[in-house]
Amino acid sequence: MSKIPACGPAFRYTLNGVRVPVSAVAAASLNFGNEQIRSIATNPNITALVGNYQKNGALNNLKSSGKSNLVQMARQYCSDLPSHNIVKLPALSPTMETGNIASWQKKEGDQLFEGDLLCEIETDKATMGFETPEEGYLAKIFLPEGSKDIPIGKLLCIIVQNKEDVAAFKDYKPTESGPSTPTPAAPPKPTAPVPPTPKVTLPPKPVSQPPTPPPQQQSFHKPQQRIFVTPFAKKIARESGIDLTNIQGTGPNGRILASDVEAAKLAPPPARASSMPPIQQPVVGEAHVDIPLSNMRKTIAKRLTESKTTIPHYQLTADIDMDQVMELRSKLNAFLSSSVKKDEKAQKLSINDFIIKATAKACKDVPEANSFFMDTFIRQNQNVDISVAVSTDSGLITPIIHNADVKGISTISREISELAKKAREGKLQPNEYQGGTFTVSNLGMFGSVSNFNAIINPPQSCILAIGAPKKVVVVDEENNGYMTKNIMQVTMSCDHRVVDGAVGARYLKFLKQYLENPKTMLL
Repeated sequence: MSKIPACGPAFRYTLNGVRVPVSAVAAASLNFGNEQIRSIATNPNITALVGNYQKNGALNNLKSSGKSNLVQMARQYCSDLPSHNIVKLPALSPTMETGNIASWQKKEGDQLFEGDLLCEIETDKATMGFETPEEGYLAKIFLPEGSKDIPIGKLLCIIVQNKEDVAAFKDYKPTESGPSTPTPAAPPKPTAPVPPTPKVTLPPKPVSQPPTPPPQQQSFHKPQQRIFVTPFAKKIARESGIDLTNIQGTGPNGRILASDVEAAKLAPPPARASSMPPIQQPVVGEAHVDIPLSNMRKTIAKRLTESKTTIPHYQLTADIDMDQVMELRSKLNAFLSSSVKKDEKAQKLSINDFIIKATAKACKDVPEANSFFMDTFIRQNQNVDISVAVSTDSGLITPIIHNADVKGISTISREISELAKKAREGKLQPNEYQGGTFTVSNLGMFGSVSNFNAIINPPQSCILAIGAPKKVVVVDEENNGYMTKNIMQVTMSCDHRVVDGAVGARYLKFLKQYLENPKTMLL
C-alpha cells in the first residue's frame, strides 16, 4: 500500500452532508474500514486532516457499505500504481460458491481484446470460459492454473490500459485479506519453543503422555536418557516390533538383555495394546484410490441430498406402447435421409426427441406439473423449458430445450445434439443449463434399464424417468390372439407439496396419448 499523501485535497467529497477533502476521506476510510492498518490513524498528517470530521461524527456514522466504498477510493487515491482494473472471480451460476482455475488462456503481458477468452473456470455445473471484461493488457495473475476451491470475489487478475504499466505490477501483492495480518498472531510464538524438546526426541510413544500420568509410569526410560541394550536384544526387538522404552532391563546398570525382550514378547501388556493403533499396519486386501470431489460433484451431492431430505417424493408409473412412435420415426428418418444433399450428413431423429416433445405438450395440458415450489407460494410457469439429463465425465448436467412445446421434433433433435456435445466438452453457457421447468432423465437409451426412480431437481416439481422399450406379448383383442408390442415404462417423481396424485395421473394420461398417437403432436 502506498503512503497517504500529506498534501492538500485535490477535490472534495460529500459525506453525510458534510463536504470533506478526499485525503481526509481516504485516511478515515483506511482507519475505520480496514483493521490491518488501524495504526495509520496516529499519523500526525492524517490526524490534522481528519480530526475536525471525526469531531462532528461525519466519519463515525458511516455504514459498513460506505466504509468499503471509501476504502476503494482511498486505495486509488493513495496508490502510486498506474490506473488499473481489478478483476475478481465471478459467479458463473446462481448456485456457485467456489471455483477452480482450470486453465489460463492468456499470460501476463498479453494484450486483451473484447471477447478474448481470459481463462477457464470450473464451476459447480461445468467448466466455462471467462472472457476478458475489458480491453487492455494482463498485468498480474493472482490465481494460477490449478487453484481450487476459490471463493467468489477472490482477486483473480489485474488489467491495465497501457503496456508500459504492466511492469509496475510485477511485485504487486494483494491486500484484500484483512484478518490474515493482525498483530495478535505474534504472541503465540513465545509459547512454541517451550514444549518441543521432550516431544521431538521420541516420536513413537510420547503421544499418549500429556493427558494422564499412567503412561509415564509405563516408560522405564526417560526421553532424554540413552537406552542401554545389547545388540542381540535390539535385533529381536526390531524384528518383533517391540518398543524398548517400555522394557525394564535386568542387566548391569539397567541394560536390556535378550531375555528381557523375550519376556516382553510372551507377556501381553495391556498398555502396549492401547498404543498399537498409531503404528501403521497395512491391510493387503484393502487397496483403494481416493478421488477428490470436483465442484460439480459437490453441487450434485448437496442439491440431491437436499432434494431427497426436504421434498416429499412420490412416484407414478405407466406403460406406454411405443410402436407408433417407432414407425413414425422410421418414416421421418427416411424422409430426412432422402432430402439431404450429397455432402451433408442426414439428421436422425431419436425416440428421446419424441419423448421430449410429448413431455412438453403434456406440461401445457397439465400446467401444475410445470411449476416451482417457492416456500411461500407456487410459481406456475408459462414457458415449458425441458431440462434433459446428460452424463459427462465430471458428472450429470441438464441442458435445456427452451419452449419445447412449440418446437418441431427435428429442431428439438438438433438442439439436443448440440447441447449434449457442448456439455461433454464443458462449453455450456449458463443460459443453456439454468432455469428449466421440467426434467427428463432417459436411462433407457442404454438398453439395460427398464425402469428407475429419479430425484427431483429443485425448485422443479416433477421429473420423468424413462426406461428402455421392451417387446412384450399382449392380447390381440381384434384377432382373438396374441401379439408383441414395444412397451416402455415411464416413472414420474412428483413433489406432493405441488402435484397431488390425481394431477400426476392426469399428466401421465396426456403423455401416454401423445406417445401412442404421435401424429397428434405434429398438429
